[in-house]
Amino acid sequence: MPELPEVETLVRGLSGLRGSQISAVDVLDPRLDLPADAVVGAKIESITRRGKYIVLNLDNQGALVVHLRMSGRLVSTQDPNEEKYTRLILHLSNGEAIYFINPRRLGTVVYCPQGFNHALGVEPLSAPFSVERLAELAACSRAPIKLVMMDQRKIAGIGNIYAAEALWRAGIDPRRAANTLDSGQVAALHRSVVDVLSEAIEQMGTTFGESVSDYRDSEGNKGRFQNHLSIYGRHGEPCERCGETIERIVQRGRSTCFCPHCQR
Repeated sequence: MPELPEVETLVRGLSGLRGSQISAVDVLDPRLDLPADAVVGAKIESITRRGKYIVLNLDNQGALVVHLRMSGRLVSTQDPNEEKYTRLILHLSNGEAIYFINPRRLGTVVYCPQGFNHALGVEPLSAPFSVERLAELAACSRAPIKLVMMDQRKIAGIGNIYAAEALWRAGIDPRRAANTLDSGQVAALHRSVVDVLSEAIEQMGTTFGESVSDYRDSEGNKGRFQNHLSIYGRHGEPCERCGETIERIVQRGRSTCFCPHCQR
């Protein structure tokens, strides 16, 4: 599933369409139930990200809220090979368009008449995400720290990839109860979260494969952060920090890779 860096990359790529008016809507998937009368004629005032959501804020006070799920993308250029996976087209008055590509049909586009209204946690690249705030979130939970990091009600936008990478950088075992972290570990984790997310955005996100289901940016380009992963997906390989074999466990149905030697 695209996480904060991938969604942020898509939002930045679509930023040039701000101010465009939606002239027509083609809903190509019956699972998407959009009120065309509320959308057609509205102007896109801004395109923003909240957690893993893309939000098209409209001048009628409403918003189109997009959740990409496993394989969705919102793009301004449609590859011919993706035509059959296009589930929604927003035609713009300037002749351009926004395409919702959704191969597995798991992604969603919802019209919210009062704007974005989902209850999410603190944004990890915002000022409110301080060391003190992270310490408060950790102190309130006995759950494994990796699961706390991935709880969108607590911290918005972090998923499996970047939680694993941040914990490895901070030298913290993903199984560790969140409320057992000391102040130094919390500070190290905070720094690692900010650094890994910022670096991933600079590298345009993470792309693992070549299929239509694999992440691309708004112009169809692959991300590059997969070339800089230190722990995610590397079970059985030597840890680049200590040389010990990276192990894999499952936490709430999600794969977790970690180094049992240098993550404590």
